[in-house]
Amino acid sequence: MASQNSPLSDERVTYVEFSLSSSDHPFVAVSETDGAEALLREFIPRGAGSYAEFFSVGGAEPETVLAHADDHPSVEARLVERFEDEVLFEFVVDDGCPAVFLGESGALPCTVESRGGTGTVGAEVPPSEDVTTVIDGFLDAYPDAELTVKRTQPHGTPIFGQGCLRAALEADMTDRQRDVLEAAHDSGYYDWPRAVTAEELAERFDICPATFHQHLRAAEQKLVALSLRRN
Repeated sequence: MASQNSPLSDERVTYVEFSLSSSDHPFVAVSETDGAEALLREFIPRGAGSYAEFFSVGGAEPETVLAHADDHPSVEARLVERFEDEVLFEFVVDDGCPAVFLGESGALPCTVESRGGTGTVGAEVPPSEDVTTVIDGFLDAYPDAELTVKRTQPHGTPIFGQGCLRAALEADMTDRQRDVLEAAHDSGYYDWPRAVTAEELAERFDICPATFHQHLRAAEQKLVALSLRRN
């Protein structure tokens, strides 16, 4: 089930990482509780500048996490699943989020975490983008940010790997959820940059884009929750 447009290539990407200290960022504010920490599990583009961020949060009450999200009108928060030591949340975000800023700049956010009131945001910048422009733009947009890492690596990281996808397709999903998730993966929907749009995939299934997104979102939530259960 290899994607037609594999995100892995021989081209080298540049990984950049920033530290953030302002509690204006919800994922940083959550970690100000003693012992609390937040870790991004998946970052999925929804289209039109909207993204789904799946965070596992430990050491903080779910109500506290949701309250921090409610303070930001551009964030739509949802509790996905509770585990023994952590809770999985989905945050649908747009402008104002540091990870979204990097995504809209052409980079792929792959590290977002916080602990002790300090946040870390890292992303892979493909050869098609100017690294200096991405870095300078981020530092201008977020005065509390500091560049801490800049290195080259052999290739980019796929959003969803083959092993995780195969396990998810065998999990507790409806037939339609399995179909749309597999079609999205195989058509390059999760490549970076995206090889096909949700609208194009919805047309293949002869359903409206909103219905396609509904099935895909439900499948993605189960996929990310499954990956945590298997860890």
